[in-house]
Amino acid sequence: MTGVTPFWNPQRPSPMPSHRYRNVFERVDVPLRERSWPDNRFTAAPLWVPVDLRDGNQALAEPMDTARKTKMFDLFVRMGYKEIEVAYPSASRTDFDFVRSLAARQAAGDLPEDVAISVFTPARPELIERTFESVAGMSNVLVHLYTATAPAWRDLVLRGSRADVKALVADAAELVAKLADRRGPDAGSMRFEFSPEVFNLTEPDYVLEVCDRVTEIWDACADRPVVHNLPATVEVATPNIYADQIEYMSRNLARREHVILSVHPHNDRGTGVACAELAVLAGAQRVEGCLFGNGERTGNVDLVTLGLNLHAQGVDPMVDFSDIDAVKAVVEECNRIEVHPRHPYGGELVYTAFSGTHQDAISKGMIHHAARAAELGVEASQAPWDVPYLPIDPADVGRSYEGVIRVNSQSGKGGMAYLLRTHYGIDLPKDFQPVFSKVVQRATDEHGREMEPKDLWELFRATYLAPGEDGAWTLAESAFTEPEPGEHRVAAVLVRADGTKAEVAGSGNGPLSALTAALAEAGVPIEVADYTQQAVTSGVDAAAACYLRCRAGGREVWGVGLDTSVLTATVRAALSAVNQMFD
Repeated sequence: MTGVTPFWNPQRPSPMPSHRYRNVFERVDVPLRERSWPDNRFTAAPLWVPVDLRDGNQALAEPMDTARKTKMFDLFVRMGYKEIEVAYPSASRTDFDFVRSLAARQAAGDLPEDVAISVFTPARPELIERTFESVAGMSNVLVHLYTATAPAWRDLVLRGSRADVKALVADAAELVAKLADRRGPDAGSMRFEFSPEVFNLTEPDYVLEVCDRVTEIWDACADRPVVHNLPATVEVATPNIYADQIEYMSRNLARREHVILSVHPHNDRGTGVACAELAVLAGAQRVEGCLFGNGERTGNVDLVTLGLNLHAQGVDPMVDFSDIDAVKAVVEECNRIEVHPRHPYGGELVYTAFSGTHQDAISKGMIHHAARAAELGVEASQAPWDVPYLPIDPADVGRSYEGVIRVNSQSGKGGMAYLLRTHYGIDLPKDFQPVFSKVVQRATDEHGREMEPKDLWELFRATYLAPGEDGAWTLAESAFTEPEPGEHRVAAVLVRADGTKAEVAGSGNGPLSALTAALAEAGVPIEVADYTQQAVTSGVDAAAACYLRCRAGGREVWGVGLDTSVLTATVRAALSAVNQMFD
């Protein structure tokens, strides 16, 4: 984009001191000029590594105790994660003890053999040794070594030159290798990971030099590949820049075939998910993150969104999200942080539409989906999904359809019709839907609240059913006969609004025409412009619904009747119209 503002953009400079900040191109060289990642596609899931128990935990106001950590760890195992970062053992007694609790469970055969336990340590000798103490006797362990490598961190935190920091990392890597060798028979079951913290602000030639030195020390090979984890510790650029940096490393790392290239994006710019996805396209094979994105500042990349984004593209995420609410409940309990209702895939409202146009499209899409499944001869849960506004079938993650459409003042005819149909089996005629929609709109405008299905039903009942069942005008007695085919008669006693009674009679080519003739005789003429009858499929057992669009004196109303008898439902619909017109 150029710095020239076009004539159609009236925005003017803000008072924000943006001049204080340098763009990423002034802070780090991005040497990649010809990139291949934009042409790549997702065909399989990377290795996912939840770091909630370490990185996520250190960002909590109330860090997890062993009980909460255990609960979350067991959730990861049930979901199918095969590598789990469990602790920063040298940071606290709680973290150390948790790792020892896992050691006891592993010894007792209580942990799956294919689940690797990852422990995190800075590049300091005493902390590395403490970390090894925590995993004594354990198999299938990954030791995750890290140190910051970016210039600002070297200068201000570590106070060392490039050579000094490289030597620090090399010494730490050698100590890790030495301590691993001392494990004897268990040495081969331990693997290693290195993170050059703030990779995305580290000079590319330097981070490559440091990582290659670590690869050499740990003697990466086919049987024991080394993990190089390249964190966007603080997001500073658009996701394409991170992808360029990852592709550069993927192309140039020594012993690349024996290196597992990993990424660990944070979310400072709100683009952690995009960074992770583009990084995988650029060559990353492993992604570290947290469920629902907990972590320092704006958090780590969200593994739920990443996994279900693949699912929505027809790629198996290799992790089970089929009960998203159960996953969310555990995460909320352990983190003591609620998941936002609009959080992708897992939020309370993400499969919910309030807008009328959205509701109408979803309702029609759901009907089409059911018909398509029947046409293919498969269950709806197995049929191809193509419902407007819903990127995945809510049932895939254990959600019901009850919350897909909800009604408030912004809703339209499709939403309330969908709810009445799905909850009460009432399938409103198409021409009737906008009429009742206005009734709903008035009600929601008055109280300003969402209308639950039961509230919607009560409004429908009070507006249309009650007038036909207990209105001012009633039929105290009625007898319908068919003296001969095609001739119908009715004799009835009509109780007027003032309480007076009149005996009326009428005839016609059907019960309804006979009834309207009798009503006309009593001084309440109505013209039936439309008649619809349906069987109520759910909610009201074996009932029939009758809808009448009636006119009188230039006014039009809909009458509705509901009963197990079609004739009674028709009579009630007619009286519903009469009581609305002549109230």
